[in-house]
Amino acid sequence: MTKEKADQSPSEKILSTRRHFLTKSGLGAGAVVAGSTLAAPYVNAQSGPIKWRLQTYSGAPLGAHVIKPQIEAFNKAANGEMEIELYYADQLVPTADLFRALQSGTIDAVQSDEATMASPVDIAVFGGYFPFATRYSLDVPALFKYYGLKEIWEEAYAEVDNVTWLSTGAWDPLHIFTVDKPIRSLADMNGLRVFGVPTAGRFLSRYGLVPVTIPWDNVEVALQTGELDGVAWCGFTEAYEVGWADVCKYALTNSVTGAWFGSYFANTASWEKVPPQLQELFRITIDQSHYYRDIWYWGGEAKLRVEGEKMELTALPPEEWDQVVKDSEGFWDEVASSSPRSGKVVEAFKKYSTIMQKAGYPYR
Repeated sequence: MTKEKADQSPSEKILSTRRHFLTKSGLGAGAVVAGSTLAAPYVNAQSGPIKWRLQTYSGAPLGAHVIKPQIEAFNKAANGEMEIELYYADQLVPTADLFRALQSGTIDAVQSDEATMASPVDIAVFGGYFPFATRYSLDVPALFKYYGLKEIWEEAYAEVDNVTWLSTGAWDPLHIFTVDKPIRSLADMNGLRVFGVPTAGRFLSRYGLVPVTIPWDNVEVALQTGELDGVAWCGFTEAYEVGWADVCKYALTNSVTGAWFGSYFANTASWEKVPPQLQELFRITIDQSHYYRDIWYWGGEAKLRVEGEKMELTALPPEEWDQVVKDSEGFWDEVASSSPRSGKVVEAFKKYSTIMQKAGYPYR
């Protein structure tokens, strides 16, 4: 063992191991789903490959896991027919302008949740973290495949000009990390300025939390200068990977949501110019990315929560946490009444939750 490895802290050892997950698992650049048939070398009859620009909601440190492997794999497997240029948070347009830029064709594709990118559909509130809608990462694909969310999303975006929704997958659970103000009761949330996604912020604001929107790359400095008191944006894996755990001293273990809803979108005109075989390849690499991300987050959440040394864990008193769970029922009903389609989504959540509770272990 080298001296460098011997001197690593517990969290550094965990992160180092996890950064090699791409290579060891075969899910890195150029990986193709087993069983796929590769055609003979392609002779490009056009003047050059199809060029796309894709911007993600995430900054570069996080993007190295949530999007970069997929884009590298697609570009390699596309065999010169198509090339996607990847841009991270705010590099081409501000994150809040992602939807308009996508619709106008300024960019060809986006990876984000609806709420963060200000998608003008009635179901945008469910993108990102919707309180207590999920408990585990597998809840997201199950809801889309078996409980009607896929059809609801397709219907919603069919009403929007020049934007095509492609797929939704799971990211990490939501925790609150704070710099120097521990949360040990609901009263401790009052006045805390946190960077976070809109829907969760809207719910948590009833306890005095103040959601703040700033560019992703500015978050760490804002935590250091006191502009922000914390983040309500991610789980332990992300907080450690992007460096926020180096600034925050406390982590609230109560999780308002077990998995984030993140989606892929394409400019419809750009999408229709892509040949069917490349559309299918893009969808395959999206599914590959969903799979990799589920494992990367899931393993990191457990290991860093238990063995990570950078943050002190806190928790709300059980009776206060029960109140938060109870409050979410009213929030669900409020959102359900906002539109018939939103009502269908909430109904799917309720049905899914009931079935999971009745099924018991290992589902709940």
